[in-house]
Amino acid sequence: MTTLGYALSCEEFHPNELVRQAVRAQQAGFEALWISDHFHPWTDRQGQSPFVWSVIGALSQACTLPITTAVTCPIVRTHPAVIAQAAATSAAQLDGRFVLGVGTGEALNEHITGRRWPPAAVRRGMLDEAVTVIRELFTGEQVNHHGRYYTVENARLYTLPPTPTPIYVSGYGPRSARLAGRIGDGYQCSMPDGDLVSEFHHAGGVGKPAQAGFKVCYGSSKDDAVRTAHDLWGTEQLPGELGQNLPTPAHFEQAASLVTAEAVEQSVPAGPDAKPYLDRIREFAGAGFDEVYLQQIGDDQEGFFALWESEIAPELAA
Repeated sequence: MTTLGYALSCEEFHPNELVRQAVRAQQAGFEALWISDHFHPWTDRQGQSPFVWSVIGALSQACTLPITTAVTCPIVRTHPAVIAQAAATSAAQLDGRFVLGVGTGEALNEHITGRRWPPAAVRRGMLDEAVTVIRELFTGEQVNHHGRYYTVENARLYTLPPTPTPIYVSGYGPRSARLAGRIGDGYQCSMPDGDLVSEFHHAGGVGKPAQAGFKVCYGSSKDDAVRTAHDLWGTEQLPGELGQNLPTPAHFEQAASLVTAEAVEQSVPAGPDAKPYLDRIREFAGAGFDEVYLQQIGDDQEGFFALWESEIAPELAA
């Protein structure tokens, strides 16, 4: 049975609104939460970007759903030892219902401290070492680490959950999927690509969970919903490695101006009809993902939750 979760967008919403959405998602029957971890939104139109660890602390007191970051980058902007402490505290607050989702990140968020943005192969090596550091700290023992990319001296975490926090690794290509299989406790993706799940499994991921998420846009009409999705998330349709290398929201807005509404319509389930949402959920489940998360674009959150409760969830249950 596929676990169905709701994805919280830190790029779009004020932290208090994210907490409200999480509570509403639990009421609507969602079983888990994803939450994004950004320093910047993708575009100024999205308009928000709260510190995710503060939001998770609030969520831990507002609802009882498991939470996964999708995803945290522990390689440039924030040292992996700091991420380890943040994740351990979050897991302690959530009584172990927390998964640290990690990835190699984007220049948009990571270049802000002035460090050079490394190429993809180097970022994968940095992530590999960062996960090693985080796992060492999750033991609660004192850690001294002198590696290729990171140094840790006399560090120990004192606030820990009952068991070490699982670490899932995000990947959008075969190399990253294989890295997830080798170093991760699970895999994260946003494409219904069964070949990537197979790469993850073949590299050591057999028996480990695979998570995926996608965006939707409920609206009273399909045209209105597509316009909203195109305005707020046209960046999702950018090709290749642009999403990893553009440095500012202004650059993303410039690039997204080339994305057509028709391209968004083809990729984002939108409008008042439940069928496109159901079809996309089943596509991800058919590709081998154990957990699937939906993110409603725009302000009509209640319209989406009402559609979920009245049509989508009952159809999936049947």
